[in-house]
Amino acid sequence: MNLIKLKARAKVNLSLDVLAKRPDGYHDIKTIMQTIELHDRVFIEEAKSGIEVLCKNRWVPTDGRNIAYKAAEKLKLHFGIDKGVKIRIEKNIPVSAGLAGGSSDAAAVLKGMNSLFELNLKENELMEIGKTIGADVPFCIKGGTMLAEGIGEILTPLKPLPVTHMVLIKPKIGISTAWVYGNLNVKNLTNRPDTNIIIKYIESGNINCLAKDMRNVLETVTCSKYGVIGEIKQKLINLGALGSMMSGSGPTVFGIFSDEISAKKAYEAMECDRWERFVTSTVSFDSVG
Repeated sequence: MNLIKLKARAKVNLSLDVLAKRPDGYHDIKTIMQTIELHDRVFIEEAKSGIEVLCKNRWVPTDGRNIAYKAAEKLKLHFGIDKGVKIRIEKNIPVSAGLAGGSSDAAAVLKGMNSLFELNLKENELMEIGKTIGADVPFCIKGGTMLAEGIGEILTPLKPLPVTHMVLIKPKIGISTAWVYGNLNVKNLTNRPDTNIIIKYIESGNINCLAKDMRNVLETVTCSKYGVIGEIKQKLINLGALGSMMSGSGPTVFGIFSDEISAKKAYEAMECDRWERFVTSTVSFDSVG
């Protein structure tokens, strides 16, 4: 029996601006997303019937609430797949962290089932299906360095970022994305990112300036309630980070470092039972295997 093995890579936001609230309740955003090496492993194989999701992480549901389950269900219904599918997720990306871990798992399921059941769907077709499951899923299918607009589903490829070393810190708090956006006052935002400047830094490979000019407007909500986010940012700066910012709606904070040695030293120095920590780097494309 065929077993499909994939890496479901996390992402960070190198800038995040919220432009307006839409009539449907979502928000129009303008953000630069970047695939990183930190990944879950997803194993997919054919079963007699149904959908089975297995994961040892107690925070990950294995029923219809799981976005990877929803991805499998969407393909089975859309293409009339009678056979079942068994999905096993080895979770390394922290849950509800602003790193698109769930969306990346869902993207891996779409890719894996496309191969397993020989659906022969092209990448753009998978992305169209993916955006009906979650706004970050199309990016997780494509990967790399992208400008994302709309609710995150309108993607424009950017020049691949040079390999960039990072430390990620996930405090032991849970933050609801809906709560963050619900408490965001778009009209009062002042410290917005200059997305065009960030893109120029990416095109020229200027990691130093990129790190210093990163902005995430959602920090205006999270940092005021959760002081630990600002504390982590400052600690990473003190340990030599070129810049530090919260990813997505949080609560994970990342710091960009000039080299791998500096990142590893900061990682060691950030040892604390108040948070999870990861040392990782960017990848220029979302390879699988």
